[in-house]
Amino acid sequence: MKKNDTKQKVMDAACQLFYTKGYHGTSVRDIAGKASVNVSLINYYYKSKQGLLEAAVVLYYEDYLAYLDQVTPAQQDNASIYLKRLIEAIIQYKLTRNQFSAFIQRELMLDSIFVREMAVTYLAKETHILKQAFRDYLEMHDIREREGVYLYMQLSGMLAAPFTMSKEMKGVLVTEESRAYFCSMYTSSIHHWLDTLATVSSHRLRAVSAN
Repeated sequence: MKKNDTKQKVMDAACQLFYTKGYHGTSVRDIAGKASVNVSLINYYYKSKQGLLEAAVVLYYEDYLAYLDQVTPAQQDNASIYLKRLIEAIIQYKLTRNQFSAFIQRELMLDSIFVREMAVTYLAKETHILKQAFRDYLEMHDIREREGVYLYMQLSGMLAAPFTMSKEMKGVLVTEESRAYFCSMYTSSIHHWLDTLATVSSHRLRAVSAN
C-alpha cells in the first residue's frame, strides 16, 4: 500500500471514530485498530491524536472553501439564483463527508480553543460568503434589513440541521444514490423557503403601494 493510501486510511478511520465515539472517547490505539496499522505509524504521520484532528479539519475546510469558490456568480445569475446554487453546494459538500461534517457541527456547539481557532481560520470566510450572498438576496427582494438577522439565523439552522439531527438522519444517507436524493429534496425545500420570503415581501410592497 502506498504511503498516501495509508495516510488516507488512517484519516478515514479517525473521522469515523470521532463521529461515533467523540474526540475524547477515541484513542490513537482505536484509530490504529480500525485502520489496521501500527500506532507508531500514526505518530510518525501526525505526531499525536490532536495533530491528526488538525490535519483532518484543515483538509476538510480547505477543500470546502475551494469548492465554494467554484460557485462564483455567472454573468446571467441574479442574487436569487446564485444563493440557491451556493446553498446546494454547501449541502452537497457536507453530505459527501457526512460523518465528519456532523462531528464538526457538534464541536461548534462547544466553547473550546479548537472551535475558536476554526472560527478565526475557516468559519469567518464561510460566514462571509454566505452572509454576502444572503444580503444581496434580501436587497434584491426589498426585504427589510432588520428582518435579515432573524432570517439568516433560520437559514443557518436549516443548513446545519442534517448534521445535528443524528437520530432523524439515521438510515437516510446509506448509499450514494440516497445522499443525492436527500440533497436534491432538502435543497429544494430551502429554495422553496426563499421563494416564499420573496413572495411575502412582494405582497407587502404591493399593499404599501396600494395604501
